[in-house]
Amino acid sequence: MNISNLNNHNAIHVEVKLKPGNTRIEAIESQLRSELDFIFENNKNFNLSGGEVPLNERSGPTIQTHVESIWIDENSSPRVDSALKYHIYRPHQRNVEVEMFQGDQEGDSEEVPASNHWLLPSHSFVGLWENLIYEENLKENLLKFAESSLVFSAHNVNQNVICCNRIVLLHGPPGTGKTSLCKAIAQKLSIRMLSTYKFTHLIEINSHSLFSKWFSESGKLVMKLFTKVREIIAQPKSLVCVLIDEVESIAYARESMSGQEPKDAMRVVNALLTQLDSIKESPNVLILATSNLASNIDLAFLDRADIKQHIGLPSVRAIYQIYISMLRELMRVGMIKTEYIPQYNDDNCNDDLLCLAKRSVGVSGRTLRKLPFLAHAIFMHNVNDSIDLERFIQAMKLALEKHLEDQRLLQDKAN
Repeated sequence: MNISNLNNHNAIHVEVKLKPGNTRIEAIESQLRSELDFIFENNKNFNLSGGEVPLNERSGPTIQTHVESIWIDENSSPRVDSALKYHIYRPHQRNVEVEMFQGDQEGDSEEVPASNHWLLPSHSFVGLWENLIYEENLKENLLKFAESSLVFSAHNVNQNVICCNRIVLLHGPPGTGKTSLCKAIAQKLSIRMLSTYKFTHLIEINSHSLFSKWFSESGKLVMKLFTKVREIIAQPKSLVCVLIDEVESIAYARESMSGQEPKDAMRVVNALLTQLDSIKESPNVLILATSNLASNIDLAFLDRADIKQHIGLPSVRAIYQIYISMLRELMRVGMIKTEYIPQYNDDNCNDDLLCLAKRSVGVSGRTLRKLPFLAHAIFMHNVNDSIDLERFIQAMKLALEKHLEDQRLLQDKAN
């Protein structure tokens, strides 16, 4: 197996996204690399810590014809002498495939979505990685783990000597982007591993809805799901990322089960652990799991997870960056007037956006990303022209206060 693309932590990764089309990458790859080399050799001032590379009329003809965007991946400490590593790819336009399961019980003809299946890199996840904002290096460290696990597999490291199960568990409160981060990691791997794996599959198992519907058949369902996974794993040129959302639904702690618990609750945990142990012998599979209730996960599953990363609510700095990204998007589409937004500076007490970010501490990222819509829908009336930035930030403050008040009323009612 070619592992040159797997062992590249020190490289500066340059992702070259091609326009939709029928031209094979192999037919233009050599010329593209030559034109890319020319761009970087003659533009020493590019920000190698990450960002989009501007394309203009001076770009080579192959780039102008076939390239949609060039992105230098994030790197907190780039070195001038680091090698540039190009990743040339074209996102698959095929939409997600949904596999339906039907219960085996007599008279039950209802079908329930069992899993979602994407071929990566997918157009559905373009830009997802860049717009997920966490504490410094969290995303990058998780990606490095995934790459290292594949390096160990590619080298056939004896697992009886060094254990590496290739299982990542992201846990934390709802709305912190755990599932999206898993999808973004899988998308990144599909781009970086193209020379090693021709195809990358992402299979998302929504364990909560599936096993809530047919809990009595859950052991059989686990076997059925992993039968499909095993069929794809059998193709050596395919990398398979399995995403188990809300893993506590099928890996509930057996030590917490009472004698009154259905026997099937224990069977499903045993079946899951057995399947995970069986597929880890294959070097081309990575398990990504998420949980909102890590304390409810079976200890045997937790022990198998190589990485158990807590994904918490965003800090003030992260919230500020999330707000910047959303405001810039509204500026891009013309809904807000284009104005300068200063970078995060905790000493700038007069910054309205910073005050809003500090007030937003304790709110999930999912809710934060709804605020611009709520601000526009509730507090912006009869607006056809672009809105002043200051006015829109004030509307977001009102939307945030309304959300906080609604949450308080809900909690009072629950109590």
